[in-house]
Amino acid sequence: MSERLLVLVRHGQSEWNLKNLFTGWRDPDLTELGVEEAKTAGKRLKADGYTFDIAFTSKLSRAQKTLDLALAELGQTGLPTIENLALNERDYGELSGLNKDDARVKWGEEQVHIWRRSYDVPPPGGESLKDTIARTLPYYVTEILPKVLQGNRTLVVAHGNSLRALIMVLEKHTPESIMKRELLTGVPVIYRLKPDSTIESVVDLAG
Repeated sequence: MSERLLVLVRHGQSEWNLKNLFTGWRDPDLTELGVEEAKTAGKRLKADGYTFDIAFTSKLSRAQKTLDLALAELGQTGLPTIENLALNERDYGELSGLNKDDARVKWGEEQVHIWRRSYDVPPPGGESLKDTIARTLPYYVTEILPKVLQGNRTLVVAHGNSLRALIMVLEKHTPESIMKRELLTGVPVIYRLKPDSTIESVVDLAG
């Protein structure tokens, strides 16, 4: 059986990342830097000898484009790929599209900080990280993890908060520690799993 390989990649920088806007389920494109980050992810994985059997991504174009660019560098265009909104970014509700500084002016520094960094307090009309995990984790358990445990080398390209949901389980984070777990855009995190789905090894290419 092939190794139980799971690689997570946060999409490259988006236009709204650059503009300091809350993005959520809105669908801006990658910046030029984001395109380069996506290509670099593919180059780094290829340089280390990785290939994949299946990929998963969200319904948002910044993640899909990152995946496509990385796969092109890997020479794996046409890899079987599954898109699902369960892997979409956290929905920021009424904050979506707002500049983060403008949001602080409107609601106050402390309130915006709570919405961004608390585990279970959602912004108006949106999701908390707890809500995002409740959406993302069942999909991981029923659709992604079985592929990995069957020996399919699996690549997941998604978003900061949807990937944190997976990392919370993989790395056994608490609600407090997961909020501090940083994920850089376009940087692969490479897990090898044991047969019981726990981590055998992890390599974060961010260092």
